[in-house]
Amino acid sequence: MNIVQVLETIMLICFGLSWPVNLVKNYKARSAKNISLPFLLLITFGYVAGITAKLIALYSPQYPDPSWYLLTIYIINLLMMCANIAVYFRNAHLDKVAEKK
Repeated sequence: MNIVQVLETIMLICFGLSWPVNLVKNYKARSAKNISLPFLLLITFGYVAGITAKLIALYSPQYPDPSWYLLTIYIINLLMMCANIAVYFRNAHLDKVAEKK
């Protein structure tokens, strides 16, 4: 493992630890008023780009040291983002129901 992979791993773990905390906070809030869907989608797109880059590296002879574990962390983070997006839509629905009352 080289220093680039170590730093990328640290970055992914730091982001990865923040998404479950954010997910729980948003779930308990039961409101989408403080959640930015464009922000969530932008971060999700970033993870998709990271996964794509890792897949290219895994199947390209130009990159002799592909890192499967980084791909795994990207996928876990992407799944957390998908859960955050699902909670956003749940909370948006709850907001609409509350407005009708």
